Amino acid sequence: MDALILARMQFAANITFHILFPTITIALGWMLLFVKLRFNATRDEKWMEIYRFWVKVFALCFALGVVSGITMSFQFGTNWPNFMKTVGNIAGPLLGYEVLSAFFLEATFLGVMLYGSKRVSNRAHTIATFLVAFGTTMSAFWIIVLNSWMHTPVGFEMIDGKAHVTSWVEILTNPSLPYRLTHVLLSSGLTIAFLMAGISAYRWLRNDRTQSVYTAMRTGVTLAAILIPLQILAGDMHGINTLKHQPAKIAAMEAVWETQKGAPLVLFAVPNKETKTNDFAIEIPKLASLVLTHDLNGEIKGINEFEGKHPPVKPVFYGFRVMVGTGVLMLVVSWFGLWQFRKGRHPHKLFVRALLWMAFSGWIATVAGWYVTEIGRQPYLVHGVLTTAEAASAVPSGKIGLTLVMYVGLYITLLIAFVSTLFHLARKAGQSLDTAHTVTPNLVNYPTIQGV
Repeated sequence: MDALILARMQFAANITFHILFPTITIALGWMLLFVKLRFNATRDEKWMEIYRFWVKVFALCFALGVVSGITMSFQFGTNWPNFMKTVGNIAGPLLGYEVLSAFFLEATFLGVMLYGSKRVSNRAHTIATFLVAFGTTMSAFWIIVLNSWMHTPVGFEMIDGKAHVTSWVEILTNPSLPYRLTHVLLSSGLTIAFLMAGISAYRWLRNDRTQSVYTAMRTGVTLAAILIPLQILAGDMHGINTLKHQPAKIAAMEAVWETQKGAPLVLFAVPNKETKTNDFAIEIPKLASLVLTHDLNGEIKGINEFEGKHPPVKPVFYGFRVMVGTGVLMLVVSWFGLWQFRKGRHPHKLFVRALLWMAFSGWIATVAGWYVTEIGRQPYLVHGVLTTAEAASAVPSGKIGLTLVMYVGLYITLLIAFVSTLFHLARKAGQSLDTAHTVTPNLVNYPTIQGV
């Protein structure tokens, strides 16, 4: 197989595994702070039970995120050396700022957050939790600044084939940053909301009916119900921004082959690059133009406008629909969940099972969205500046293929171990908590679910 394709597959494997854990820790840090503040305000032990369980999950995700992040940085030198040669004056400092202002902050206070609840004052422990949460968000900020700049590069000039900064302010406020950062932070919030609800549902189904489990499950559902409408709004604004700066990506996402006004929204199709049409298409007339331009007759540029400079259509088209479909499912489940939890009642067993199946839905949406974003930038690594082929190394395909197999094998093993450990922690927590504090919600006029 071609060395360039193998190198892209290897980096895709690394980023796919890596992103799973920051997308948990970014929001989980703030969730832990919320839980700790609720304990400080109420002195209700259920909040500390929630804290003690989920801080272990945070530590596990933090460790896996750090290790997989280091592996990615190695690949800049092995598989993509011309990336740093060309734009290292911008990428290098941004990655350095992430380490200095974010990673060190997390690493310094993580130990206090994990082991300091009985060794430092309650105030110091709360502050440590805040600093770790703030550090995770700052880490996301610097990484998204770099990634957004690669999509909408500004504030630089090319001298002898290398990018030189002309304005750090422009780089730090590049056109797609506000939308991309908001989208990522909200996706992290939804990921932890459904993970918390799903793992709590697993414990609930195992007859762990303590107040802490019920509260964690209800908190996760409530957070998801609040965030998913915000994510839909942020996604709409992000799409409009992408149409302005990366119209080829939008054309691939919507499988619009010819420039047209009043473009239909393709719900499903099989894009055919040979005939440049959509087979078996199910469409809603003019809806794509309305969504993207807020005008029924708005113009959408077609893929044919970008001959040789557009991304592969199928992965972007299908990835976008997986992301949106998962988001719609999140909306339905979370809003139905609010109705289930009304007035402190027990949720129906079928709904609890649905929460368990949705536990990792945030991962599915995040990975699908990330693929749309990154594959949609092709053939460029830095949009309009550096192509992926120009950044690649001359490492033989055999060596890249061997390390790719090793990476994938290791990542699958670690992923299975992580999920297994997560459910092991859930089972262990259920055995150790005092079941005398079993929740007894109001079941008046709700006889159909008694005994669930």
